[in-house]
Amino acid sequence: MNKYYILRFNQGVTLIELMVVIVIVAILASIAIPSYQSYSRRATASAAKGEILKLAEQLERHKSKNFTYRGFTTTSVTLPRGGYTIEISDDTTTGNLLTNTAANGQTWVIKATTTDSRNFNFIAKNSGLRCQSLTAAAVDNDCGGTGTCNVCETNSENWQ
Repeated sequence: MNKYYILRFNQGVTLIELMVVIVIVAILASIAIPSYQSYSRRATASAAKGEILKLAEQLERHKSKNFTYRGFTTTSVTLPRGGYTIEISDDTTTGNLLTNTAANGQTWVIKATTTDSRNFNFIAKNSGLRCQSLTAAAVDNDCGGTGTCNVCETNSENWQ
C-alpha cells in the first residue's frame, strides 16, 4: 500500500504550483524589463555623446587645415539605432549649415535630438559649452531668450 501512495504522489504538477511559478516569473520580469530599458537608454545617450565628441574633433581638424569650419560636409548624422539625429550648424542667429556658403565658418554648434521622450537631448558648441536636457526646447541654441550662450538654459544641465 505504501508503494501505491508514492506513485500517486508523483504524478504531476498541480495548478497551484504552476500559478506560483508564473507569479514568480512575472515578478522577476517586472523588475528586469524596466532596468534593461533604462540601461538601453543610457547606452544610446552615451553613443550620442561619443558621436558628438568625435564630430567636434573632426571639426577642429577641418579648421586646422582650412582655417574655417565652413565646408565641413557631415551636417546630419543618425545613429544606427535611430535614437538620435545629430545636426551641425553655424553658431549664429541664422544657424546656417556649415556647407552653406553664407555660413560664418568661425563657430559651430552640434545638436543631438532624440525620438525617445525619456532620454536626453544634447548640445555642444565650439566654445566648450555642453548641455543636456529631457526637453528639446532647452537645447535649441536660442540662449533662453538672452543674448549670451555661455551657460546652459533653464531645464538643462552640463554634461562631461
